[in-house]
Amino acid sequence: MTAPLTPRDDQPPEEPHNPWAAPATGGATADPGAYGAAEHGGLGGPGFRRELIEGAVLALVLAVSGVLLGVLWAWLAPHIPLIADTRNVYLKNAEGEEAIGADGTFALLSLGLGALSTAVVFLFRRRGGLPLVAALVVGGLLAAVVGWLTGMWLGPTPDVVAHAKEVGTGVTFYGPLRLQGKVLLLAWPTAAMVVQIVLTGLFGPRDPEEPPMVPDWSGHLEQPER
Repeated sequence: MTAPLTPRDDQPPEEPHNPWAAPATGGATADPGAYGAAEHGGLGGPGFRRELIEGAVLALVLAVSGVLLGVLWAWLAPHIPLIADTRNVYLKNAEGEEAIGADGTFALLSLGLGALSTAVVFLFRRRGGLPLVAALVVGGLLAAVVGWLTGMWLGPTPDVVAHAKEVGTGVTFYGPLRLQGKVLLLAWPTAAMVVQIVLTGLFGPRDPEEPPMVPDWSGHLEQPER
C-alpha cells in the first residue's frame, strides 16, 4: 500500500500547481497605464506641460497661416459681376454660379491646406498625443476663420451702393466676396483630423508586442514512496 504523503521537515503542504496561472510577483499588481503616465510625467508632469505648450504654439501658427488661405481665396475665387442703374443694383448674370464657386474654392483650399499642414506637423512629431490633436483641430478652425475674414477684407468692398456710385451707371463691377455656407469653416479641421488618423495608423509608432503566454509545465508531482 501507498502511505499518505506528509510534508517533509514540518513544511506546509504544497498547493496544486496550476500551469495556466500567471506567475506570482512579489510586489503589487502593476497598473497598465502606469508606464504611459510615467513616460509623459502624468497629467501634471513636465512632459505633459511641455506638450501643452507645444500644442498652444502649433495652434497659434496654424491660426496665422489662415492668412494664406484668405489671400488664395481672394485671388482664385470667382467674383460676382454686378451692374447698377440710377436706382438699383442687379446681377449682371442672373444665372451665374459665382457664389457657389466662391464657396467651393474656399472648401478646396481649406481641405488642401489642412491636409498639408497636418502632414508637415506629422513629419516633425510622430508620437502624437492629445494636446497635438486638440491643437490641430482648434488651430485649423482658427485658420479657417482668419482666412474667411482675410479673404473678405482683400476682396471687393462690401458697400455695394457706394461702389456702384463710384463706378457709375451701367458699368460692371464686382460684389463682395462672401462665404454662403458657414459650415465650410469646418473643412480645415476635418481634413486635419482625417489625415492625422491615417498617417498615425500607417506610419505612427507601434507599441511593443507582448510575447504569447505559454503554460508553465515545469512543475512536477512528487512521486509517492513505496
